[in-house]
Amino acid sequence: MTVLRLDPSTKAVAGGRVLVGGSPLRIIKLSATGARLFAQWASGTPVGDKPHHRRLAEKLTLAGMVHPTHPDSKLTPQDVTVVVPVRDHADRLAGLLPRLTDVRETLVVDDGSAVPVPHAVDRHPVARGPAAARNTGWRKVTTELVAFLDADTRPEPGWLGPLLAQFEDPAVVAVAPRVRSAPGDGTLSRYERLRSSLDMGTTPAQVRPRGRITYLPTAALVVRTSALQAIHGFDEDLRFGEDVDLIWRLVDAGGSVRYEPESEVVHEPRTTWRAWLKQRYSYGTSAAPLAKRHGRQALAPVRVSGWTALAWLAVAAGRPKTGVAIALGTAALLPRKLKPLDVPAKEALGIALRGHVAAGRFLADALTGAWGPAAVPVLALSRRGRRVLALAYARHLADWARTRPDIDPLRWLLARAADDFAYGTGVWRGCLREEEPGPLIPDLSSWPTRRPPPPSTEPLRGTASIRKRS
Repeated sequence: MTVLRLDPSTKAVAGGRVLVGGSPLRIIKLSATGARLFAQWASGTPVGDKPHHRRLAEKLTLAGMVHPTHPDSKLTPQDVTVVVPVRDHADRLAGLLPRLTDVRETLVVDDGSAVPVPHAVDRHPVARGPAAARNTGWRKVTTELVAFLDADTRPEPGWLGPLLAQFEDPAVVAVAPRVRSAPGDGTLSRYERLRSSLDMGTTPAQVRPRGRITYLPTAALVVRTSALQAIHGFDEDLRFGEDVDLIWRLVDAGGSVRYEPESEVVHEPRTTWRAWLKQRYSYGTSAAPLAKRHGRQALAPVRVSGWTALAWLAVAAGRPKTGVAIALGTAALLPRKLKPLDVPAKEALGIALRGHVAAGRFLADALTGAWGPAAVPVLALSRRGRRVLALAYARHLADWARTRPDIDPLRWLLARAADDFAYGTGVWRGCLREEEPGPLIPDLSSWPTRRPPPPSTEPLRGTASIRKRS
């Protein structure tokens, strides 16, 4: 039995015949029968066994408009082997291993620790990196599923249940829980509790490049062993970003990867600002090697349409009226483009305007992040540049006002700015080392330069869709 949960972005318009939502945003036009089915599923009715019911549910799931749950999961923890890579810090295992007594087996792999780790099933004479340690572990697994957990994680009770349920769909090859930083008293601990790069948030998702969630950390990840065998596991040449690479190769091979925040695992964050900044820098260095493997567009620092970029450039240049005119002009075109899909003009206009606003934030993220090491010093030299920076950094204060974290606004702003700059510095270092500029080049190829496809006549699977990324 499959029950569908609506994504918060999904809404039905035009009398329920048109669905808007997902990430990237999509528009799906339904037949009368499809609209009736969607309304039933939205109210909690399970998906039926008829092939056309299943096809529509699969289409909506792949679009990110709904998220499936399977209350009658057949898999149990005995179908899971846990692999734990560790290098030094063997003391951390004492908090993890007692929480794993219900799984079939736990395999600890010692990646060249100075003092050999007790209970390790294998040991590398010298450190080869987390990718190699995980490969050593999963290749010994005989169960259907393998769960990767870092030594400093602490799974919450019942963590496996929601993850195993997702594997009732045979297309699903990997599922990850929510990874939250352990609570603490210091400013860094409180910041990490809210802004950890391992925490993908409270909303489930279909994980894929250019989606709302593009990767999953292997600090906690469950994967089909057969799927790992098919792609030969982790790329051991990657010291950082090996988890991003793994997820993208699983997706490229045709698998479905899901994020399920009903399951939670706690992770110990870095304890000093120096270590934390080094971690953010290291993550940034992985962008260029990933761009070489998966293409520049996959690692573009921002994806907006050329018109949207031009509108915000006009605002940054001190011509806000010109920027607003460009934004309104391009927004006015979208209702005509979406008319074949029966999207109401008011809804289409709202989509366009919300896209322009969101694009401004994405551009600000790139300005202070990937482009930051070059852009911030240059902009700081002029009054107009400082105004642009003030506008870009104001988004952090807006986040503070919205979430009200237990950190004063100044320290919150400084932490966010340091987070951005450390990552951006790593991106530049990786680009220079790899001679690959892809992670610094914006992707300006999306809406509105592309026209949507004409609607087809399929009665249930959704008759047309467009994608908008801004």
